[in-house]
Amino acid sequence: MLRFFPQKNKYVQEESKFVFDEAGSIPQHIAVIMDGNGRWAQNRRLPRVAGHKEGMETVKRITKHASKLGVKVLTLYAFSTENWKRPTDEVNFLMQLPVDFFDVFVPELIAENVKVQVMGYKQFLPAHTQDAVKDAMMQTKDNTGMILNFALNYGSRAEIATAVQEIAKEVEKKELKSDEITEETIANHLMTSFLPQELRDPELVIRTSGEERISNFLLWQIAYSELFFTQALWPDFTPKLLETAIASFQNRSRRFGGLKETT
Repeated sequence: MLRFFPQKNKYVQEESKFVFDEAGSIPQHIAVIMDGNGRWAQNRRLPRVAGHKEGMETVKRITKHASKLGVKVLTLYAFSTENWKRPTDEVNFLMQLPVDFFDVFVPELIAENVKVQVMGYKQFLPAHTQDAVKDAMMQTKDNTGMILNFALNYGSRAEIATAVQEIAKEVEKKELKSDEITEETIANHLMTSFLPQELRDPELVIRTSGEERISNFLLWQIAYSELFFTQALWPDFTPKLLETAIASFQNRSRRFGGLKETT
């Protein structure tokens, strides 16, 4: 038997745990694993693609609210390198989604001064998806506000393997010595290298739908990120829940492997 709105009470419990302080620390870079679109649709006896479509409406709401709160980078895990294993009809819909999404949302992003970036193996996307991505990035390139960064056809293990290959080629060409390879060298070859150094690593990672795993997302970059897991399915994720996640972040002590100084 299908269950409708199974986590509603848990949302209320999550919202009551933390008090959001708008004047408090706001994560500069938030990354989100947007999970639960299919389950949201199935709970309503709808096709899975209806969940993905509703999920794009959530992207719009969360993007605007994150920008309003002062977040500098919002990275959204839109399509992984493993998602090609899904049914063909669903994959085709997901490849059309950026076309429809950007066609409607780019004017609003320009009005919000939000800049679009897309990272991942874009060269393997269908031509119409590539064109939509390029157009969105071009139309918003002069915006100076929050960066809305989509991870599209992205996988972290593949990203790291590609970075290692690029570094190895530099060593082969004698442009770099092996003992000169540092953490910074690796970071400079990852797909987040287009960001300023201080913004490359998310301070907060949010995953929706109740699953508590990373799913091959930003494995290098989230070494010291704070993690927030919510039972809310992505289409049900609200600006209020975003504030709840940030409130959780505000109530944590970030020591980066050291000890907090005491007085």
